Amino acid sequence: MMNGTGRVWRLGDNVDTDLIISGEYLNTVDESVLAAHCLEGVIDNFHSRISVGDVLVAGRNFGCGSSREHAPMALKACGVSCVVAQSFARIFYRNAINVGLPLIESHEVAGEATDGDQVAFDLDTGMVSLPERGKSESIAPLPDFIKEILEHGGLEAYHAALTSRQQTT
Repeated sequence: MMNGTGRVWRLGDNVDTDLIISGEYLNTVDESVLAAHCLEGVIDNFHSRISVGDVLVAGRNFGCGSSREHAPMALKACGVSCVVAQSFARIFYRNAINVGLPLIESHEVAGEATDGDQVAFDLDTGMVSLPERGKSESIAPLPDFIKEILEHGGLEAYHAALTSRQQTT
C-alpha cells in the first residue's frame, strides 16, 4: 500500500520486537497465529480491536531488539497498513520492507499523533499528515526499488514478478 488513511494506535519509544510478537511464537509463520498474539501485553486485545488499514505511530527506535521477520509479519497480519515513527531500528526497517509493510520516519506527525487520530500517508508524494489537526510533514522519498517491493507486497512477490518477466522476454 503506497497511500492510505487510518486510525492511530499510539506507542512510545523503544518498542522492541519481543513486545511486537513474543519469542514463544517464533516457531510459526502462520499469519493468523502471529496476528492473534501481536502486541500482546502492550495493547489489550489488539488483534480484535484493530481495523484493517489502521496505523501504528511510535516514538524513537521502533523495532529494536532481536532480528526477526515475525515482528513486521505480525503487524501486517493484524491489518496494520503502515508504521509511522520518529526512528526505526535498521534491521526492523529492512525486515518490514521485505514483508511489504510500509514504514515512515516522521518527527512532527509521530510526535503529535494520539490514539484515535486519523493519519494519512502518501509514499508517492512523500507526505504524512494528521488531517483533523491540519498538520502535515514532507518525508524523504523512498528509492524506486523499495517502492516496487512494497507495491508487490514484499520481497518474495517482487522476486517472483521479476523472474516471471525475465522468463517472458
